[in-house]
Amino acid sequence: MQTWSLISICVLLGVVVRWGVSLNSYSGAGKPPMFGDYEAQRHWQEVTYNLPIREWYFNSTNNDLAYWGLDYPPLTAYHSWLCAYIANIINPEWVKLHKSRGHESPEHKLFMRTTVLVVDLLLFIPAVVLYCLYLTDGSSKKKVSVLLCILLYPGIILIDYGHFQYNGVSLGLALWGILGLGLGWDALGSIAFSLALNYKQMELYHALPFFCYLLGKCFKAGLIGHGFFLLVRIAAAVVVTFALCWLPFLSDPAQALQVVRRIFPVARGLFEDKVANTWCSLNVLIKIRTLMSSDAQLYLSLVFTLLAVLPSSIRLLTRPTFWHFKLALVNSSLGFFLFSYQVHEKSILLAALPVCLLLDDLPFMSVWFLLASTFSMLPLLLKDGLLVPYAVTSTGFLLLSIYLLSALDHCTEDELQLTTYRKLFFFPFKSDLGCIVRWKFYISVAAMVGLSITSVTLDPPSHLPDLFPVLVSTTAYLLFLGTIIHFNILQFSGPPSKKSQKKSN
Repeated sequence: MQTWSLISICVLLGVVVRWGVSLNSYSGAGKPPMFGDYEAQRHWQEVTYNLPIREWYFNSTNNDLAYWGLDYPPLTAYHSWLCAYIANIINPEWVKLHKSRGHESPEHKLFMRTTVLVVDLLLFIPAVVLYCLYLTDGSSKKKVSVLLCILLYPGIILIDYGHFQYNGVSLGLALWGILGLGLGWDALGSIAFSLALNYKQMELYHALPFFCYLLGKCFKAGLIGHGFFLLVRIAAAVVVTFALCWLPFLSDPAQALQVVRRIFPVARGLFEDKVANTWCSLNVLIKIRTLMSSDAQLYLSLVFTLLAVLPSSIRLLTRPTFWHFKLALVNSSLGFFLFSYQVHEKSILLAALPVCLLLDDLPFMSVWFLLASTFSMLPLLLKDGLLVPYAVTSTGFLLLSIYLLSALDHCTEDELQLTTYRKLFFFPFKSDLGCIVRWKFYISVAAMVGLSITSVTLDPPSHLPDLFPVLVSTTAYLLFLGTIIHFNILQFSGPPSKKSQKKSN
């Protein structure tokens, strides 16, 4: 009973912080003619409510695709229609075709913020609670501590309740999928993840680990016998889920093809804004977009993405345990973020979700990454006027996780499995690698704080207008690169000795 009381307090605190951030500005507030992501979500509600399904993804006089045209899979469109249906009941002006474009009012802001909170309360927060209760080890106090740290991770809060998006839907569904697999409910987990894919195509970042884990389990159970029936059950669940989501578009191949074109817009180029991945960071030294054709850039990113994600996925295929599954989710999503085509800064949340699930196992490295992932979105957050929420939530998360999870006490050489580095890189000195890593953490935190303050207080040189965003993205990129290397080494080294792996199926 006491545990549930503490869980209720954690959830309430998570809701209070979320609503506190929602009182601030949002993407594109008062900035015509395109506004921002807030207007994109509102406009999708306008389009889906007023137009027939066959026109949702096509350019027309009533649906100008150049003005925030739908570019997410069908489940996002259905969600937009549902929100629009409720909005029309409250105030039809919010979704009136053409006339509602760029609509901004305190009442509408309250409605939009509420829709995000409802999604979290229905999908994301319950999944986090169940994961911490049933798939983390340790005492009840430890489980509650992990729960609170996940709920107060600033990245998701700042983007969904500040910038404005519905990441709680796709990440929540993905987490339900992870929860299903962790509890042995493979078909239900597959359905949940299929729904996540049908809400946001970026969930492909997690798709390979799901595929390899389930296929590995089928191989392990024997494809002649139980493993075959498991494979058929999973495949049927996925096919039926996709068929139901795409049903309105399947009668006309042109409709389905247009949806695919919209959700995979390869014409946008290798990257756009300053994002903390390989191509944007490398472009500072080598102008890739100028030297290479668009097709060559596409193939280059494809090759490097596969090289980045395949080792951990193959390892998972041969050892389908839940521990390897969680690590593969991190390695796959980070590999996609660092090397794939047309990555947005907000996509780092796809890597942050599985890292959150490792706060119990690897608190030090997880807290370090989660802090860096929030920092990597600083230019976007400053553009949206979210400096104060960024500073408060990031500082609070760091202090809380250090106190509740004793993160700084978990960076010994044994716990971080740094002996592997000694074997790989032949360290000549018997220095304490754990101490070195801890000092790297201190230096990186100081760099993040310094760049955050500098970005706000100083003007960049006139000939280098993007100096601070580039420094932020490059600093975060180096931290992300170190993370993917470390987590790949962890996956090939085995689980921490203190973990019994009793949750591996």
